Amino acid sequence: MATGRARLLHQHWLGVQALRLPPGGVGAAPGSSGLSLPAEILLKILSYLDAAALLCLGCVNRRCYHLANDNFIWVRIYSAAFSPKRSNWRADSVERTAASVSLLSVEDKAAGYWKEEYLTKRIASVKAAVAQVLKVINPYTGLPAKTKEALRISGLSWVIILKERSGKEHVLEHVDLFINDSSVTIMWYGKNWPCLAALSTLDLCGVTPVFMDRSKPPTKSGPRWHSLVAKYSLTNLTDATLIGCDRFVRVFHLDPGLLVGLWKRAEELAFVVASLHFHQLVERSTLGSASAPYELPPHTPLLDDSPEYGLHGYQLHVDIHSSGTFYLCSTFRNLFTKKGYIENGYVKLIVIHFQNSTEHLPLVGKLGLCWRTDVFDGCIQSCSMMDVTLLDEYGKPFWCFSSPVRMRPSPSPSDGPTFAGETYCIDYKDSAGTVHVELVWLEETEEYFMVSLVLYLSTAKLNHWFGTEY
Repeated sequence: MATGRARLLHQHWLGVQALRLPPGGVGAAPGSSGLSLPAEILLKILSYLDAAALLCLGCVNRRCYHLANDNFIWVRIYSAAFSPKRSNWRADSVERTAASVSLLSVEDKAAGYWKEEYLTKRIASVKAAVAQVLKVINPYTGLPAKTKEALRISGLSWVIILKERSGKEHVLEHVDLFINDSSVTIMWYGKNWPCLAALSTLDLCGVTPVFMDRSKPPTKSGPRWHSLVAKYSLTNLTDATLIGCDRFVRVFHLDPGLLVGLWKRAEELAFVVASLHFHQLVERSTLGSASAPYELPPHTPLLDDSPEYGLHGYQLHVDIHSSGTFYLCSTFRNLFTKKGYIENGYVKLIVIHFQNSTEHLPLVGKLGLCWRTDVFDGCIQSCSMMDVTLLDEYGKPFWCFSSPVRMRPSPSPSDGPTFAGETYCIDYKDSAGTVHVELVWLEETEEYFMVSLVLYLSTAKLNHWFGTEY
């Protein structure tokens, strides 16, 4: 036993010495480096590496790339991962399977064939498991009910890439993550932010390990796939994008769904918060590339000859929250509108009426957007995150977003009832439509009431989705 352990350690030491780069770096002449050893010896050493290590080694230089593509090494890895399981498993069965497969199909395949086969099958198995989990739908939101489980299976996480004008990049892993009913909130903070004046853009990317072992937490050191979710310009941190402040920080909103906090005194980065809606979240975070985001498949409308087609049967789910604290979580069913409500390119969909007090909803607590860093924490008053999920009559997501919003003072409506309290409004707008919320603060009970909720849906979006001509 001791002799076997010593032999294994000695082989590992030989492998490290053989793969060590020469003093001049990757492009230097091999000289007496281990890379000048015969290919047969290097291949023997490489046969002790796993798939992740082989992929990393293939990035060193041209010779390492060709060595790490060897079919005999990869067919053994493939056989160990995908050979049929037996009840009377023996230690040498993997070697036997690899030997039988190699005799039949290794020599006649191009270099790298079995590596590609292994990677394709490994990634496909993870995608199939994730797709199976995402089939379960939450009846209240119309969205996948097991998104948290899908994130665990895929090993999905998110990074931000801060790019300087000089071309230098800074990659930051997320620090905190909150999974809500219909969105995920991701936070970055720390002490080692680059200088804001040198930065030009911020890329938000989903990252997934190429090799995901479900029994272990995902590693950040192995090969990972980057999928661009959104790109932001850091030159847009102006008063026009300022959403709130407190005594420590000023917070800016960059569309879609990004918050950037700057220290008031130093005008440097304090934190970054991203809010991502569940709709197509896994696809957007895994199926894009490092330079191009995932493109949604084209929508084919289901045609109907009903004169009111596309104006009825809606279901709306609204969440207002901050850092795991929910102020409102409500679902509205059987919503409808009329052709007479179409004006200036929008159709008005009333969810909560001013005049009907039975529809008014209380909010839990005072609105505030909580933030924290390694040094300080705080709360931006009157700000929060709002998630909106609007489903069509077939239960398909028609309009979805997750975004920071700000509550502003608003005059009491002239055509509605008079409320005994101060009135406020929340507004959100994008290419698909507008959300307008009216709130009243009641001093006696010290709570906000939502007394009006109206959606203005773009007729262009409506016509594209339903094939109508409103």
